[in-house]
Amino acid sequence: MKYMLIMRSTDEAEAAFADVDFTEVMDSMGRYNADLISAGVLVAAEGLDDAAKGVVVDYSSTPPVVTDGPYGETKELFGGFWILDVASQEEAVEWAKRAPLAGPGTKAEIRRVPSIDEFPADNKWIQKERAWRESTGQL
Repeated sequence: MKYMLIMRSTDEAEAAFADVDFTEVMDSMGRYNADLISAGVLVAAEGLDDAAKGVVVDYSSTPPVVTDGPYGETKELFGGFWILDVASQEEAVEWAKRAPLAGPGTKAEIRRVPSIDEFPADNKWIQKERAWRESTGQL
């Protein structure tokens, strides 16, 4: 089963992180990622650029409204992710506990990534996606 570990933090945690030596961050993330690779569970991992460089598309109205970052009234920011292929949610939790994330306002959210096999096989859109995945070597 695949699980996504989503790095989240508050604005305050992001501000505190600005004082951390980037080399130390890279070393600790590198060691963690190497452990994931050695265990054979890492599928993908990416960090995200500063939220101030992003945009939000709000679908509350028609047409949708686009707002440049940073975002007002943000309680938590999504900072990056890992996708792990593990046997259970419990195993994903154990890996998340080892992630080099620390400090008040820093969290990892864990969400299962459903397989395409869990969607109706007779749906034409699922069939098209399955064909695309097969043609690109993803299945």
